[in-house]
Amino acid sequence: MSTDPVGAANEEPGAGDAQSQPSEEELRAAYEAEMSRISSADMILQATVSLLNIGGYRLGLSAPGAEQPAGGTARDLEQVRDAIDGARALLGILERTRPNELRPLRDALSQLQMAYAREAGASAPSVPPGAEGTQAPPAANKADAPAAEDKPGPAESSGRLWVPGR
Repeated sequence: MSTDPVGAANEEPGAGDAQSQPSEEELRAAYEAEMSRISSADMILQATVSLLNIGGYRLGLSAPGAEQPAGGTARDLEQVRDAIDGARALLGILERTRPNELRPLRDALSQLQMAYAREAGASAPSVPPGAEGTQAPPAANKADAPAAEDKPGPAESSGRLWVPGR
C-alpha cells in the first residue's frame, strides 16, 4: 500500500478530470483561432438573427408546438421595439458587406414589424367610432388647456416624426 499523497490523490474518483480540462494557454489559443476565423460581418449577421429571434420570442411568435414560459412573461413590446430598431440598424451595415444575404433577414424583419404593429395597436386604447375627426373645443386660455397637449404623441415621441417648431 502506498502512503504517497500524490498517488493517493490520483486514486480518488474524479482526480483525472482536472488533467482533461484545457489549460489557460490552450483556451487562449482556441479563442484566438476563433477570433481570426470570424469576421465582424459574421458577428453583425449573427447579432441581427439573434435580435429577430428574441423579438419574435418576446412577441409570442414561437414556432408551432413550442411552449412559452409560464405566466406569459415572454410578451414585452418594448423589447420587441428595441430588437426591431437594432436589427434595422444592423441591416444597414450588412448592406455594404453582404447584400445578397439580406432578403431572408428583411422578410423576417418585415413580418416582425407587422406583428408588432398589430400587437401595439391592439394594446392601445381604442378611439370611439366617429371621434376620429372631432376635436375638443379650444380652451378659454392656456391655463385651462389640458396638460396632455404639451406631451408629444406616440409618433412624435418615437423620434421618427418631424414636427415644425419643436
